[in-house]
Amino acid sequence: MTRPHKFFVPPPILFALASGAMLLMGTSLLLAAPPPDEPPSDIVGVIEGDAIAVSGRMNVEVVHGQAKTVLRSGSDVRVQSGQARIDLVEGGNIVICGPAHFSVLKLAGALTVALDSGIIHAQIAREPVLTVYTAQIQAKPVAIGDGPLDVLAGFDAAGALCIRAASGAVRIEQQLTGQSVIVPQGGDVLLANGQLDTLRTTSGHCSCELQVEKASPPPAPPAITPEVGVLASNEDIPKKQVEATPQPQPPAKQKVAATQEPIYQVFMPPLAYDSSAKVQPDFDPKFIILVRRVRVRSTLTFKGRVQGDPVIAASNTAPPNSAAANPHSNQQTTPKPATTNQNVSILDRVRAFFRRLWTHSS
Repeated sequence: MTRPHKFFVPPPILFALASGAMLLMGTSLLLAAPPPDEPPSDIVGVIEGDAIAVSGRMNVEVVHGQAKTVLRSGSDVRVQSGQARIDLVEGGNIVICGPAHFSVLKLAGALTVALDSGIIHAQIAREPVLTVYTAQIQAKPVAIGDGPLDVLAGFDAAGALCIRAASGAVRIEQQLTGQSVIVPQGGDVLLANGQLDTLRTTSGHCSCELQVEKASPPPAPPAITPEVGVLASNEDIPKKQVEATPQPQPPAKQKVAATQEPIYQVFMPPLAYDSSAKVQPDFDPKFIILVRRVRVRSTLTFKGRVQGDPVIAASNTAPPNSAAANPHSNQQTTPKPATTNQNVSILDRVRAFFRRLWTHSS
């Protein structure tokens, strides 16, 4: 029966082989990883705006104490209103005029913008290679020589597609039919319903320019007026001495803050301490005095007079006598004494009585 041969490897050789394997693995990792100064290939750029919402893949970095949103491949962006700006990592920028909705996809130096609504204005030097996709149209800027690209693409209020090639040309392709047309440099066209048959030339139908706040110029320095020295006269010397003499200022009046709320003060009896006593005597609370200080407000007295015509009120009381009520009677009747009236009436009765007697007797 044959036994299998056993090989013996010395420990130094094993250590050398393990070190070589680790060195090869580290070298491959270093070659695969990007340099520390080079950003990852899927980063699009930094986006800024007043009313934006970003979802999907993104990063938030703090640069100079400010939070910056970094778009990555697959980010979905909504510009609610106003404008937004993307500063691309390769250089250049894309201005978005809202309301807008779009997505970005970056792969191997090619940047694709899937535009759903809004207007974008791209200014790119050489990289990245930009392509704008809509639901029916694919627009791809074409550089002329080594010149930069300045392209505008977006939808107007009616839903028509606007394309303007300020610098460079734009190749427009219909995704369903495969038809294509090239908009030359300086061209401005408008497509309705995504059909190339409706292509017509327009001028300034869509616009999306970056609004830069103009800083107000600094105020001009005051004009320097040259001064000419003149010898002082005899009248100017006393005036200068009076101006140079510091005038005594009246003492500032100390304003006493009026306290509106009452002030309470508590006066405690003096405390006593007896070193020989184990328990110190407590004070009597009867000797505690509570003082309440308040500010008495003076009685308000209003002085003045009532202006206007006096109002005469009608009196319902009866006149004191009938003479005052009758203005036409100016004569005053003198009352007769009561005793005379009584005497006259008695005499008349006696006379009438005797007359009746004499009449019956005859």
